[in-house]
Amino acid sequence: MRTEPAPYVHPAPIPFADPWQYELTIPCDPRSPGIARTTLRTILAAHNLAELSYRTELLATELATNSVRHTKGPAAVRLQWLHPVLRVSVWDMSPDMPKPYAPPADAEAGRGLAILELVADRWGGCAIGEAPYGPGGKTIWFELTLSSGPPPPALAN
Repeated sequence: MRTEPAPYVHPAPIPFADPWQYELTIPCDPRSPGIARTTLRTILAAHNLAELSYRTELLATELATNSVRHTKGPAAVRLQWLHPVLRVSVWDMSPDMPKPYAPPADAEAGRGLAILELVADRWGGCAIGEAPYGPGGKTIWFELTLSSGPPPPALAN
């Protein structure tokens, strides 16, 4: 006797205020920051957090670009939601922390930390020494706080 397989049932969406996390590993490639930006936009739209999208994309792209430009290995971008705060971390293999720098007015680069300071609600970073479980490097993170409440109930789930 042949039986039909049970239809696939999708799990229920994560409720708006419940925590979640995504991580994207990117290669040392000039296309990676754009791919990360597009991925972040998609994740935030899917979780009804479009209000945070512009600032998240700006800051994460800046950090991912620095990782690709100034290191030789892969990097990772992580989004962590703990209502009402979104934390974005960018890890790369270089343990060298960025140094505050005041570029000349006509410089085309060097404003990353100033942008982070102006746009993020909070930010920081830390060097990670070599560890027996994996590479060291550094992580630079920023947090953005949602100013509006959750979306209407029909969109929350």
